[in-house]
Amino acid sequence: MNWYLDGSNPDSLTELRHEFADYLSRHAAPGSDVDGAVLTFSELVGNAMLHAGGDIWVAVDWATHHPLLTVWDMGPQFQLASVDMPSPTAQQGRGLAIATVLTERLAIAAREGGGAKVEAELPIERKEEADIEPPRTLVDVLPSHDEAGPDGFSKEPFLRALVVQLSQELEWRHGPEAAEHVVAQVGTSVGGQMEDEYREAKSIVGRMTPNQMADCYVRLKHAIDGGFFVIEATDERIVLGNTACPFGPAVRKSPALCRMTSSVFGGIAARNAGDSTVVLEERIAVGDPGCKVVVNLGTLDMPAHGHRYPAAHEDNT
Repeated sequence: MNWYLDGSNPDSLTELRHEFADYLSRHAAPGSDVDGAVLTFSELVGNAMLHAGGDIWVAVDWATHHPLLTVWDMGPQFQLASVDMPSPTAQQGRGLAIATVLTERLAIAAREGGGAKVEAELPIERKEEADIEPPRTLVDVLPSHDEAGPDGFSKEPFLRALVVQLSQELEWRHGPEAAEHVVAQVGTSVGGQMEDEYREAKSIVGRMTPNQMADCYVRLKHAIDGGFFVIEATDERIVLGNTACPFGPAVRKSPALCRMTSSVFGGIAARNAGDSTVVLEERIAVGDPGCKVVVNLGTLDMPAHGHRYPAAHEDNT
C-alpha cells in the first residue's frame, strides 16, 4: 500500500489514518493491537507533517511476518528529534518516543536530498488465509442485466459467472479449504499451459529469469482482462500490482478464486526458480482497492505465511 500526502493539508492525515486502520483490520490476526499500530502511524506521519514543510510518502509492506511502515518526508533538512521521552511539561516531542515503545523496530535516517526516512516494524501478525474468507453465504453472482446484449448474455460473462458460482457452491457445501484446494489444482494445471504458450511465443529454452517470469505473469493476466503490472523483479522476489480482477466484482463473493492467481504464479516460479512462496498481500476480493502479489523465489528468508510451492524436478525445455 502506498499513499501520497499533501504536507500543507492536515485533513489528509485524518483520512489516511482511517484508510490505514481499515487495511490493518482486514488483514491482522485476531487479538492484534491495531489501535497501537494506528497510534504509531499517527505519531510518525504527524511528526513528518509537523517538521517536513513539504509533501510526504507513506508505504506499508506486509510481505514479511510483520508489516513495515515507512514514512518519507520531502521537506528541507531538519535536526532529527530524540526518541527519549521529553519532560512532563513539554508540549511536543513524544511522538518518536511513543512509536519506539509500540514497535518491534524503529529506524530513522536523514535523506541526502533533505528530510528524513522513518521505518517502523509493527508488532502485528497477519491472519491465516482461511480466516480472511468472509462467511459462507450464497449470493447471486450471475451476470448483471446491463451485461446483456441484443441477443442475451455473451459467452464471457456467462463463463465468468459459471466459474464463480461453482467456486461458491464448493465453499458452501465443503468449506473454504475445499474450494481453495480445487481452485489451486485447476490453477496449477492452467498455469503450466500458459507457461508453455509463453515459452513458445518468446522462444525461451531452459529456466526463465525473474524478469521473464514477471512478463509471463502480466501477459497471461492481460489476456483475461486483468490489470496486472510489475512493481519489482529481482532474484529474490517478484512483486506485482493489479487494478482489475478478471472475475470482476463477483470475486468479492468467492475469494477462494484468488488461489487461481497464487497457484498459477507459484507453479511457474517453482518450475523456474525452485521452492517458492506466494503471498497475496492485498486482494480486491477482501476489500483492498487493488491486489498486491509477492512471489518469493528460492528458500532464503521465506515468509511464515503464504502459499508454498515446491521445486519441480523435471527440466524445463
